[in-house]
Amino acid sequence: MKKIITTPHAPAPIGPYNQAVLVGNTLYTSGQIALDPKTGALVIDDIATETNLVMKNLKAVLEAANMTFEHVIKASIFISNMDNFAQINDVYGSFFNDETAPARETVQVARLPKDVNVEISVIAVK
Repeated sequence: MKKIITTPHAPAPIGPYNQAVLVGNTLYTSGQIALDPKTGALVIDDIATETNLVMKNLKAVLEAANMTFEHVIKASIFISNMDNFAQINDVYGSFFNDETAPARETVQVARLPKDVNVEISVIAVK
């Protein structure tokens, strides 16, 4: 049975989807972008700031399911420009312990929602 996870501390969905779905002990998050959950404004001033807000939005969704980044087993990172990989990786990495970091892929795509530069989703297990 699935349980819909929502929190006001992450951006509301901008389409027909939910912030996350919990099935058993496994949480599947929707991709998060750099939308400020309080104002709904995009924060894309620079790639480090943008990535940090994406990760904070993911953290809020994880917390709504009583989980942390330690529960994340898989991450998917979509970026609009592979030249930003190093900066995105630095910010992303600061949210994880190197020894227990999840599996992941990073893919450059032609375009992302609202023309953001990075979108990240995770799968977590408790």
